Amino acid sequence: MEYYPEVVQVIPTEDYKVYIYFDDGSIKLFDASSLLEKGEFQRLKDKKFFMERCTVLNGTLAWDVSGTYDETTCLDLDPLVLYQTCPEVEEPTWLFEKIENEFIKQKDNKEGAF
Repeated sequence: MEYYPEVVQVIPTEDYKVYIYFDDGSIKLFDASSLLEKGEFQRLKDKKFFMERCTVLNGTLAWDVSGTYDETTCLDLDPLVLYQTCPEVEEPTWLFEKIENEFIKQKDNKEGAF
């Protein structure tokens, strides 16, 4: 039986890249900047939309266009193509540290406001 990859998690970055976690434990890096000028994908130019709507739908990397997680109206990419063409990378621990530092900073700012 041939392996057909399924995406289990995605992490978008502000430079239009997405870390894609597959069900076999591999992590791939997709550069979405090549999509930004193509048809429906032009809406991804809006960085807020790109970041907030990036998700997993239909077992693959997708953007939730409607905001309702409707699998029939999302922008999604073929998981097999992503698996075969995107470079494998290490887990982006630097990104987790950045997010944690921003969270701590926000928390400190809120506590100082009281």
